[in-house]
Amino acid sequence: MTEGYDLLEVLSHIDPGRLSYQEWVNIGMALKEEGYSASDWDQWSMTDRGRYHQGECFRKWNSFSGAVSPVTGGTIVQMAKDYGWLPEREVGYELDWDSTINKDEKVIIDKNWIEGREIVEPINWDPKRELIQYLEVLFDSTENVGYVTHSFEKDGKYMPSKGVWDRTAGQLIQELNKTEDMLNVIGDYNPQAGAWIRFNPLDGTGIKNENVTEFKYALVESDKIEIEKQNAVIRELELPVACLVHSGGKSLHAVVRVDAADYQEYRRRVDYLYTICNKNGLEIDNQNRNPSRLSRMPGILRNGHKQFLVDTNIGKSSWKEWYEWIESVNDDLPEPESLGGIWENLPELSPPLIENVLRQGHKMLIAGPSKAGKSFALIELCCAIAEGRPWIGWPCTKGKIMYVNLELDRASCLHRFKDVYAALGWQPNHLNNIDIWNLRGKSIPMDKLAPKLIRRAAKKNYIAIIIDPIYKVITGDENSADQMANFCNQFDKVCTELNCAVIYCHHHSKGSQGGKRSMDRASGSGVFARDPDALLDLIELDLTEELLTQEENKAVCDACMEYLNRYFEDWEDEVSQDAMCSQSQMTAYCKKKLSARQYGELEELVKRAKQKVKTLTAWRIEGTLREFPKFSPVNLWFNYPIHRIDDVGSLGDIQPEDVKPMFQRGKEGRKKKAQSNREKQINAFEIAYSNIEIEGREVTSAELADRLGISKDALNKRLKSKDYNTRFYNNGAGVICRKEGEEGTNDLGHSVE
Repeated sequence: MTEGYDLLEVLSHIDPGRLSYQEWVNIGMALKEEGYSASDWDQWSMTDRGRYHQGECFRKWNSFSGAVSPVTGGTIVQMAKDYGWLPEREVGYELDWDSTINKDEKVIIDKNWIEGREIVEPINWDPKRELIQYLEVLFDSTENVGYVTHSFEKDGKYMPSKGVWDRTAGQLIQELNKTEDMLNVIGDYNPQAGAWIRFNPLDGTGIKNENVTEFKYALVESDKIEIEKQNAVIRELELPVACLVHSGGKSLHAVVRVDAADYQEYRRRVDYLYTICNKNGLEIDNQNRNPSRLSRMPGILRNGHKQFLVDTNIGKSSWKEWYEWIESVNDDLPEPESLGGIWENLPELSPPLIENVLRQGHKMLIAGPSKAGKSFALIELCCAIAEGRPWIGWPCTKGKIMYVNLELDRASCLHRFKDVYAALGWQPNHLNNIDIWNLRGKSIPMDKLAPKLIRRAAKKNYIAIIIDPIYKVITGDENSADQMANFCNQFDKVCTELNCAVIYCHHHSKGSQGGKRSMDRASGSGVFARDPDALLDLIELDLTEELLTQEENKAVCDACMEYLNRYFEDWEDEVSQDAMCSQSQMTAYCKKKLSARQYGELEELVKRAKQKVKTLTAWRIEGTLREFPKFSPVNLWFNYPIHRIDDVGSLGDIQPEDVKPMFQRGKEGRKKKAQSNREKQINAFEIAYSNIEIEGREVTSAELADRLGISKDALNKRLKSKDYNTRFYNNGAGVICRKEGEEGTNDLGHSVE
């Protein structure tokens, strides 16, 4: 933000006398962070003659060090802008005939052309009546009012004392109505200094911010322009002013309705109020921010001039009405257009980015649970767009793409891209089409990230930007519709400003998902499902043992055929098509065809293929599309690190767990339970057998049955089943032996006779 700025020149546009103590300290911290000296801070601070203390800057300077989130020069630049400074580079630029002239955000009036509105000092002045009116407008009768009539002199200025704060507005009004001289009620004051009053009610025990009981009003005061122009700006801005008081000096005091629920909201609203005033030529004294601040009391003389009530209840009637008006005055919304005028000349639709799924310049959300490989799917999409290849069967437009990585460290992210290219079998011919922005550990809320992203992506001609994952940048409550609508609007800004698609992923809510519609599965507010132009939802399919066995059979056959292709050109002439689809026949052929060394290599390849099958997961993509017809569900295998379409239809009949009929779920549950029990039995058998072996004895059927808690007949029955007979046998003399060597099993998983 500070690039190209001379911060000392920027500082010349900030008056230190108008800053709070913390703002002044922040300036020092920012200067040190940007490499300036304590002398630079000291020279600038000297211009605040009222509060400058020699040597203070140098003492504070040495305490600024090593903040985790340091204050930077951007703070100085932004502060100067808030005070009305406009950098030369932003003053303007040459317009062409098609340029649109936009007003600066939140600027309602042109301070250079504002005409002053005269203020006439009252001739027939009733001080008591003015004070009563002031109290009646601002306070309920039971609210405590703080005011000050006593003052003391310091450095040539009159300063207020703490005053009083234990009388209610009702008591003061009642006593004022009974007396001729208002001073009998409020006390004497120094006519050179005037008197003050606090505009927010107090609790009757003190005058600090914590003693404020309701945060109704804020003070707007500025003496940087003529008082007539102050009057004009206040009225032109339609500030919801409850009381407008002439200070008897160079400024007006506008007591503005802010209607805050608490101190935090008060601070936010006052910041907003002061920003609007500063941008419109009413430079505000920041020391007036406090809710317990004193303002000038009407009905009082000050150095020969009247402190008087100029007006009451002007501008908008409430903070809410004023805020909505400010936000709407200079919006950039387009004007309504007549359909009749464009019926014969309709604009062209945005071209597809992903055919029949997503258009360029639109938004897409991929939702799914953990282990679905959502990040890999997005990396696959990056590669597909960069190379102009299909993604999960859908053709993609070729172009430049940015991948915003919020989760992986840089090395892991880059390796994933290389792994995906390798697994897809694609040549990386257009790597320059992919830009990666690694932000792990540096991610910020989306409303802050969006403008930074737009600035970096401008003029790069991206056709898509992928943000992965969005939980890292979500702002607000995920379940709040209005907060998530504001969050999703940030994606619209990126789409609009860069004229590119935005694609992002989000996680499923907790619990079962199969029985829900695709647009109801994403976690948080329903805004997530309704906002994107395309929603692709991943749900896991429950694989059966039969299906996994089929996949293992295919994997082993593929491994055998791939190995044979390395060494033999004509092997296919010796094997039938049916044999090529049989694990047992292919391994038997390989054992005869290959040498012992080659067969050993093949066994290792088969072992890896089987292991990979065990890691397979199956998924179904369902879609909710705004621009295209709904597509039929797409079934996928996630074979790390990529997704592959189920071309043969193996997954077509599988249903997610939640939507299966009850009888089917019960049957599968019983089958799984039986399998689990069988595995437990085999494991117990292995442990009991090994324990006897370790003790150095022959494993007799009698002792093994005893250890397992079953009969010898039950033991012999188990030994005849396929779960046991490939590894153990009864030698006929009551001894259980382990099969080894030629009588054991090979790595291909088949018993050897």
